[in-house]
Amino acid sequence: MLTYKKYSVLVVMLLALMLPYACQKDKLTTAPNNSLSDATAFSTPDRFVSLVNGLYDAMKSGAFYGSRYMVYGDIRAEEFLNETTNGVTGFGVWNHTLIESSINDVNNLWNAAYYTINSCNIFIEGATVNKAVVNDDAKVNAYIGEARLIRAICYHSLLSLYCRPYADGSGSNLGVPLRLRAETGPSNNDLARSTVAEVYAQILDDLNFAEQNLLATQANALLNTTRAHKNTAIAYKTRVLLNMQRYADVITEANKIVPATAPFKAATGVAHELQANVKNTFSAPYTTTESILSMPFTSNDLPGTQNGLGSYYNPGPRGIGDYSFNKAGIIGDSVNFKVGDARRQFVFLNTNSKWYLNKFPAGAEHLDYAPIIRYGEVLLNLAEAEARVNGVNDRAIALLNAIHGRSDAATVFVTADFAAGSDLVDKILIERRIELLGEGFRSQDCMRLLVPIPGKANVAAVLPSVREYIWPIPAGELAANKLCVPNP
Repeated sequence: MLTYKKYSVLVVMLLALMLPYACQKDKLTTAPNNSLSDATAFSTPDRFVSLVNGLYDAMKSGAFYGSRYMVYGDIRAEEFLNETTNGVTGFGVWNHTLIESSINDVNNLWNAAYYTINSCNIFIEGATVNKAVVNDDAKVNAYIGEARLIRAICYHSLLSLYCRPYADGSGSNLGVPLRLRAETGPSNNDLARSTVAEVYAQILDDLNFAEQNLLATQANALLNTTRAHKNTAIAYKTRVLLNMQRYADVITEANKIVPATAPFKAATGVAHELQANVKNTFSAPYTTTESILSMPFTSNDLPGTQNGLGSYYNPGPRGIGDYSFNKAGIIGDSVNFKVGDARRQFVFLNTNSKWYLNKFPAGAEHLDYAPIIRYGEVLLNLAEAEARVNGVNDRAIALLNAIHGRSDAATVFVTADFAAGSDLVDKILIERRIELLGEGFRSQDCMRLLVPIPGKANVAAVLPSVREYIWPIPAGELAANKLCVPNP
């Protein structure tokens, strides 16, 4: 069975070439120009697989998809209150006081994302020139598809934090530097920012390539959850297209893995479907058919100190508990989030009389898998797109009922509940706040729709017109890349 390992000798050897170029130039390692085609790195088929696993390992850095990217997406909005004022664990993110030199979040997440991007670029170029080693072009293209999907996730994540939403000017604002070649030295540090639309175009190109070339399924349930397959690319496209407000295209993509009527289960590739109890998705072994892509952890492979989803949200023996629930947020809405809703099992009252999230409970070591995308999100993406394109319609309501009904069977929505398509959209957006709570979506859902990021406690709402609506471009990137400009 193939599993993630902390870097083997082979991976360490290749990762010597994978240092983030968004750092200071004196920390960049110059490598020979022919290092990408060196037979040592890609000398056997097994080494291809080891290198692919290394790409996932890079993405699940604690500063990125090990936890912090998802945490930041939620704590920017109104669902959580900060308890520790700890700058290391996102206090500046929570109260919107980040600056270009903020290391623990602005610079570290950027560096982790570009580290992973460059790792993917190195692999793509090296695998392409060494295809003959595997002697199976389709297999190598599948590996490259995994690298391109990971690269797409990285770029979409960067856009979601550091750039104006696509809805603002149809992507005409500045995006991020679009690095598509392997960098093994500092000679190509200088690269201007592409537009948001240009970066999105590359993301979709990568995802389309991935869909065409990835395996229909991996070898077992573990790999179907922790490595990409065709349905992973399709599912992620629904998120990207939703963020671009290309709702008809969301429907087109989602239709590939979501049938027209309930019960909703993917008919091709991995047979994705909702779990009868949502808790199963967040419990060991974390490999249900609802989990489309997650980052795994073991006691020998942890997200790192002051990382891990449980550390942020669980106090006491489970973690630090930097963030409690804001009772003025969705957990205080007993009309939409009823007391009998099974998702209330993720909300618990601590001995300090404050409410916390227990969605990631796997002990002080933070062994919970970090969810990147699951089938529940895809159904919500499709429901929203259907409602925006077709107004109040049976399919959108059926999708909403599938999500809500598995946790609150007593509530069934019908056409008469919604006077207009906008009312149905509003209900679906509320459902997203409940279903995806703690998975990193709340502030991003606000931003893709160009609405204010809500305030909480003594922190005011952030309007789309102010600088703080997006993160600053990191000081490290501006110092190393003379063609990169700050956000206005």
